[in-house]
Amino acid sequence: MILTRPLLAALALIASLGAAAADVVATDILGREVHLPEPARHIVLGEGRHLSVLGLIHDDPVALVSGWRLDKALDEPTMRAYREKFPAIDAIRPIGSGNRDISAEAIIALHPDLVLLTLIDQKDPGMEVARRQIEAAGIPVAYVDFFSHPQENSIPSLRILGKLTGAEERAEEFATFYESRLDRIRDRLAVPGITRPRVFFHVHAAAQNCCSTVGTGVFHDFITTAGGQNIGNDSVKGVLGNVSLEYLIGADPDVYIATGGTHMAARGGLVLGSGVDAQTARASFDRLISAPGFSSLRAVEQGRAAGVWHLFNDSPVHIALIEYLAKTFHPDLFEDVDPLATLAEINARFSPVIVPGTWWVTPEQ
Repeated sequence: MILTRPLLAALALIASLGAAAADVVATDILGREVHLPEPARHIVLGEGRHLSVLGLIHDDPVALVSGWRLDKALDEPTMRAYREKFPAIDAIRPIGSGNRDISAEAIIALHPDLVLLTLIDQKDPGMEVARRQIEAAGIPVAYVDFFSHPQENSIPSLRILGKLTGAEERAEEFATFYESRLDRIRDRLAVPGITRPRVFFHVHAAAQNCCSTVGTGVFHDFITTAGGQNIGNDSVKGVLGNVSLEYLIGADPDVYIATGGTHMAARGGLVLGSGVDAQTARASFDRLISAPGFSSLRAVEQGRAAGVWHLFNDSPVHIALIEYLAKTFHPDLFEDVDPLATLAEINARFSPVIVPGTWWVTPEQ
């Protein structure tokens, strides 16, 4: 849809009238002030997975969502769990499907009272054009981030969502839960003299085309917080990079961690996560660490190897992964910590649905 100058002026006037009457004000993750006349009840999600995040602070998040972009959509097992409880999920309208693709026309036609975009969107010139058109139509836009810098931005973003949707108390309850568990890890690791094991993090793990790993950012932050040293940081500049199997063998890490998901089935890699049973996850992990090169790693021979679900990186639920890593790196220090119990508590206290799956795996003893 082409937005003419008179139409944009009229929409801007409507927007200014709305702002003048606003009684809900929040500062988004980019520091932009967002005004709403009342808590949002018709939201468009720029990322489909954020429905699960809304579910941490609302009993029926589906009722709040009018449209969503299918980029980074809910995976099928999660979608199935939501559909079973909330059949109305199938009425949510798509507003774009490709990477960073969004339709301002489709969004405006839905008349939402809030559009949520992500930090990644802010860096895309095309998305900026769409954002300006949406705001010119009088529709507020707020940015959140659970993906680019999850440790730094997840809880502030959750509080922003709480403020904008009238769920501040629920957001604060989750924040208290999250921060108490993070503080427990940090407090125990603050004891002087603790040796931090050298960790190799093999992302999207498969025995072929070894090995993609992390230099900075999301998983590096998780490893460091959990008391490990990310050896990928020595050789990879940026968030992701590749090293050879020879490099991995020569690096001789103390701990080997692989990430995977259902997307790795077609590549013969590590399969685990939502909808995956424990037997399937164990079999794929055993194939990975039995492959030539991997089987001779000291970490594998000594049983200091594990596989974890890659998509922990896009939800505050990643606190359970940090606990799992801390327990793997320092089993004596975190013997009493139970990441599965943490997930169970999140499901019981916060999530409206339970998605079955296998979230981590170790070699068969």
